[in-house]
Amino acid sequence: MIIINMDKAREIHKNKLRLEREPLLKDLDIKFQRALEDGSDTKDIVAKKNALRDVTVHPDLLNAKNIDELKILTLDKLV
Repeated sequence: MIIINMDKAREIHKNKLRLEREPLLKDLDIKFQRALEDGSDTKDIVAKKNALRDVTVHPDLLNAKNIDELKILTLDKLV
């Protein structure tokens, strides 16, 4: 019988999500800078960045009870 350490599995999944969100955050950083330069509103950009940052503390991720529950928690689902 295989026993899965869910704490480790969650950390592995969090690291995958971090890698996936990295280019998205970089793109939003550029958009934020451009918005600042031209005086545009940055609220939407800031909200998107915060949502991406919060995926690693999302309740569904923290409360996943098995690997199958983790697998369905993609970046798109958590944002």
